[in-house]
Amino acid sequence: MRILALILAFATSPAAAHELWLEPLAYQVAPDGLLEADIVNGEEFEGVILSFLPQNTENFVIFAGEAAQRVQGRPGDKPALNQAALAAGLNIIAYQSRVATLNYPNWAKFQKFVDHKDLGDVRTRHDARGLPEDDFDEVYGRYSKALIGVGDASGADRRVGLETELVALTNPYTDDLSGGMQVQLHYRSELRSNEQIEVFEKAPDDTVKIHLYRTDANGIGTFPVKPGHAYMVDAVVLREPSETLSAETGAVWQTLWANLTFAVPQ
Repeated sequence: MRILALILAFATSPAAAHELWLEPLAYQVAPDGLLEADIVNGEEFEGVILSFLPQNTENFVIFAGEAAQRVQGRPGDKPALNQAALAAGLNIIAYQSRVATLNYPNWAKFQKFVDHKDLGDVRTRHDARGLPEDDFDEVYGRYSKALIGVGDASGADRRVGLETELVALTNPYTDDLSGGMQVQLHYRSELRSNEQIEVFEKAPDDTVKIHLYRTDANGIGTFPVKPGHAYMVDAVVLREPSETLSAETGAVWQTLWANLTFAVPQ
């Protein structure tokens, strides 16, 4: 019933009000194991599994150490990722969607999204640009990563070239987590300080808790983690679209969604 409710909700509400993430079927695999992960659109760590569709995909790449390899997906694949690990150690899966648009019929719906993601005083900027209060469009793109431990899972996450990106400063499979998990939030060449990150914590019984944190002056967010739990971290950039993108899509706002998933061993 929960999945049905989500599907119905997606049909009647803006899709970009929900997260899109990579959810590995196994967060740790043997050295000769497969990397398998779904692309999921939903909320509270539950949602609809999407097929791999090249027309919706800008980039889909596996990184391990200094090596990189494009995901060799076929249209309609479920799971979207299903291929051999690139190397032993920490494998980083990065997915960038093509941009899409959605319509906000009134300001109240957009304000609810702005408040939820703590995007600041957008209304003042909106009015200063002479934008309509009702019936306006947003263009959005997704920048999702997942960390999968292969074999001993040694290694470190790193920037892989996404325009906005969450980078794990802690290896959740090998490092001491008693002081918490650390992630760093990037936007282009900037570190995003004093920004909200939303952390979704899924327990072994699939119950989910949501916590909000803020990054420090160096764009670093620190939060506690628990053995046997899976985590999704999310942060959003809101900006004016370029003139070209606005002309192509009709959108007056653009959002870029950074997402990172990983798990903590039992």
